[in-house]
Formats: sequence, structure tokens, C-alpha cells
Amino acid sequence: MAATPENPAATTPRRKPGRHRGEGQWAVGHFTPLNGNEQFKKDDDGLNVRTRIETIYSKRGFDSIDPNDLRGRMRWWGLYTQRRQGIDGGKTAILEPEELDDEYFMLRVRVDGGRLTTEQLRVIGEISQEFARGTADLTDRQNIQYHWIRIEDVPEIWNRLEAVGLSTTEACGDTPRVILGSPVAGIAEDEIIDGTPAIDEIHRRFIGNPAFSNLPRKFKTAVSGSPQLDVAHEINDIAFVGVEHPEHGPGFDLWVGGGLSTNPKLGVRLGAWVPLDEVPDVFEGVISIFRDYGYRRLRTRARLKFLVADWGPEKFRQVLQDEYLKRELLDGPAPEQPKDVWRDHLGVHRQNDGRFYVGFAPRVGRVDGTTLSKIAELAETHGSGRLRTTAEQKLIVLDVAEDRVDSLVSGLEALGLKVNASPFRRGTMACTGIEFCKLAIVETKARGASLIDELERRIPEFDEPITININGCPNSCARIQVADIGLKGQLVLDGEGNQVEGFQVHLGGALGLEAGFGRKVRGLKVTSAELPDYVERVLKRFQAERTEGERFAAWTARASEEALS
Repeated sequence: MAATPENPAATTPRRKPGRHRGEGQWAVGHFTPLNGNEQFKKDDDGLNVRTRIETIYSKRGFDSIDPNDLRGRMRWWGLYTQRRQGIDGGKTAILEPEELDDEYFMLRVRVDGGRLTTEQLRVIGEISQEFARGTADLTDRQNIQYHWIRIEDVPEIWNRLEAVGLSTTEACGDTPRVILGSPVAGIAEDEIIDGTPAIDEIHRRFIGNPAFSNLPRKFKTAVSGSPQLDVAHEINDIAFVGVEHPEHGPGFDLWVGGGLSTNPKLGVRLGAWVPLDEVPDVFEGVISIFRDYGYRRLRTRARLKFLVADWGPEKFRQVLQDEYLKRELLDGPAPEQPKDVWRDHLGVHRQNDGRFYVGFAPRVGRVDGTTLSKIAELAETHGSGRLRTTAEQKLIVLDVAEDRVDSLVSGLEALGLKVNASPFRRGTMACTGIEFCKLAIVETKARGASLIDELERRIPEFDEPITININGCPNSCARIQVADIGLKGQLVLDGEGNQVEGFQVHLGGALGLEAGFGRKVRGLKVTSAELPDYVERVLKRFQAERTEGERFAAWTARASEEALS
């Protein structure tokens, strides 16, 4: 039995807690809550708030919600209060939470493994239109997010989602969040191994399980057997990456400790090979280490990446084996470099059964309920009723017969959804931004959409892979540090000395086996109005100065500050 604040004797303490309160690690006897978040989690499990939402808050309205539920436990069911309209970015860090809160919510729907049916997508679209003012954004974690949700409508939304096998359980909070999976799992011709059974078993055993509903912070998971490395495994708390073991065949390489935000760290390999049927047990071991040894004193150091950085991969693997798995893991190989620099599966591709899948791109993940309903109709008409979301804010229709591909592509293009997209449409990502997010400082979605249009107009001949990630604050929900061009929202001074929305620029970040963080050029900041001019200028300099076959990230590493400014 695991140690908990209620049952500290369930495991033998490794040393008696002294006067120093340490890092709040349960495994060394530090059970006293050291901040407000740890206190409200000890007072009541976040999973329990659902009953209060259904029986009290949805009937009595927003003003009846307990503050610890409103800004804490309701996240365990995918609910965040959204930003009050009209509050500018300069006030984000100044106002109290109750001044920033609107009486509406963002609601996040889990889409584990990115798997959807047309029935599910149709219901998502209907909920969007009826309860969310048409909103329904695709996220870079394969989820779908609504805005403008009233607390009075939440029970009915849950009923409709759960009737088709969807949920918002632990979509937010200090919990095991959505499990990323290859969007072409089980169908790709080049797949090493299908991780779907492991995703299903992890979900069955651990999601909504009170033994893992009080973690130090959020816990992000990725499982993919694709050689395209299509789930951003380097920036997850735990990732299982498909590899071929020379003796044991296909399985997974184990990575831990990735994460971005204001203190970014790339995940590290433990050098261990995990067969498919052991993935859930290894997942349990790693998440248990996080629960028991994770730092709970400071929220800013509570992610698994800090523990991994302090311990190192050798100690982490040893603790995993000795204390949790009670056995040795097999050593295994690292994944190979992907052949394709794009990892989003956009375009038309043959499946392993001779049919095709078709990936398409909205602008910066922004869609609406009406469009989703139309996508469901197209997928049902042209495919088998299966779709997938991606970790790049894209969608894929599966199982399309060869003679139906052109018709499907035409239908998607008529909705403004590009199958044959420009590098700018394909590679630009944006977080929610100041429109709805209480942490944001600048606008992102509309800025990203207009930037795509401007770049397509100004540099139509540009055909190199490029990622442009736009974030409304320093927290990097849109992965700014690992983009070719990462844009961190902040207030900057324009040419006349006025404080306006703008961005600090990161250049040359990347994911993949050559993963690394972008370079910050001293003093390089641009206003939102100047953004298209800046990106056009730096991309044209890249075109002029690059060597044969040189990628943008490699060029930025050697380019002068003048060329990058």
C-alpha cells in the first residue's frame, strides 16, 4: 500500500522528518501541507467536487461555489474559470483571482490517444453550439476545449459526453492528464508497434483512481510506436517511444522528466526497453515515484522534471526498479532519427490495409462546433467513422477508400481546412491567449491566424519546414522554446515609447533526436504590429544565407545577431 497523508504508516519511512521541512516529499515523511494547494487537496480529494457541482453549484449558480473548489478542485473535472472580458494584459499579474475570474468556464474534453468517432465529434460539435457559443479549440495535447461554459450546464454536458464514451475526468489539476498517442496508431504502414492497448489499460487503471489523484503537479504522458516521434515525447513527464530491440522485438524506450514552462527541461532516456504488456506497470511505477518523492513545498518546483534533474537517470531507474517494480528492466536501444521532419501526418497517406488517412489543418487549432459537425459528416461519408486529433492542433480522417480521397479533400478544403497546407499554416501553433486565459498577457489565436495569411501572401515560394509557436505568457503551453520561431507574449515599447502587446523571440528550438531550446537574441522583442515584418525578414535572410539542405534551426545557431534581428 502506498503512503498517503491519511496513512503515513503504509510504507516504512526512510528517515524521520527533522525540523527542516524539506521539499514536502511524502516518501521521507513530510506530510504537512506546505502551501495552499497542498492544503485544499488534503482537505478533500478533487475528484469529490463532481457531486457538489451536480447537486449544489449547478442549481444555485456561480456565486455558490466555494473558492477552493472554484480555483482548485474543479480542475480535476476539466474546469477553469476563464478571463473576464476587457481586462488588458498589463493587469494579469496585478489583479486578484476573483477580479480576473469571469462567471464562465473553459471546459477541457479528454481525447486519450487522439481517438474520436464521428458520433463523438458530432456530440462535441452540438455541445459547442448549444452551450459554448460555438467554441471548440483543438489543443496541442489532442484535447478539445470549450469556452463560455455556465456552471448550470455542466451536468448536462457531462451526460452527453459520457453517453458517447468521452469525459473530462482529470483533464486538468494535479493529476495524470490526457495520454498522448500516435494519431496513426494501428494504421500506419511504417509503425513499429501499436501502443493503443497500453493507453487503454493506463486509462482504465489510473484515470479517476484516488490513489493517483493527488500528485505534486500535473503529470503528462505520451505513448507512440510511430518512427515519426509524433507525440513530443521529449517534453512529457513520461513517454514510451517505439523501438525495435535486437533480441526481443518491438517495444518502447522509456523517457522521463520532460516539461517546458518557465524552467524548461528535456526528458531523459532511462536506457530501458519496455514490452507492450508491461507499459502500464512501468507507468504506475513512475507516477508513484512522482506522488511519493515529488516536491510539494514550492509549486514552481513540483513537476517531475526537477526530481529527475536532481536524481539523474541512473538513480531514477534504480529507485523505479528496486522500490516499485521489484525487478530489473531490460536495457534497450534509443529511437532512430525520423525520416520526415514534419510529425503532424498532414496530407494523404496510405494505411497498412490499403486504404488512406487524410490529415488537415485549421488555423492555429481554432475551429467551431458547426465546422466540427460538418467534419463528422464528411468523415462518416468518406471513411469508417474514425478520426484522430494530433499533438500539433490538427485532425485526421481514417480509413478512406482510394476512390473517395479526392472528394474528401475537396469537402475539407471547402470548409477552409487545408490538406495541402503551406508551411506557415502547417507549422504555426498558438495557445488560448488573452481572449480567455487568466495568465495571458497578449492575444494569440487571431494574431497567429493573421500571421499565416500575411506570410502566405508575402513569401508564397517559401517551402521549408518551419514552426512558429505563439504563446500568450511565459508558461509555454504552445512550446515556444522548441519552435523554430518561438514567440513569448509580453508588453513591449513601440517606437513612440508606448507600452503595447508584443513578443520576446526565441529562435532555433527543435524537437526530435536533435532536440534543443531556442536561442534568445539580446534585446530582441517585437510588437504585435511588427510581427509579420519581422518573421518575413528573418525567413528571407535564412533563404539567402542557408547552405544546401540546412534547416532553419541550424542556421540560427550560426547566424549573426544582426541577421536574426
